[in-house]
Amino acid sequence: MDVKLIVDGKEINLNEFASKILSGTVIGAATSLRGITKDWKEIEIRVKR
Repeated sequence: MDVKLIVDGKEINLNEFASKILSGTVIGAATSLRGITKDWKEIEIRVKR
């Protein structure tokens, strides 16, 4: 998995553990939703405050 975390335009370096936790959480949540196919290519999440 290629995982990037960008906060206020700055890319945050993730170690392998953090990358696996973040990607696993996002993939698990997204693929449980209706309409998401198993052959997805990219998932993008944006959070603004």
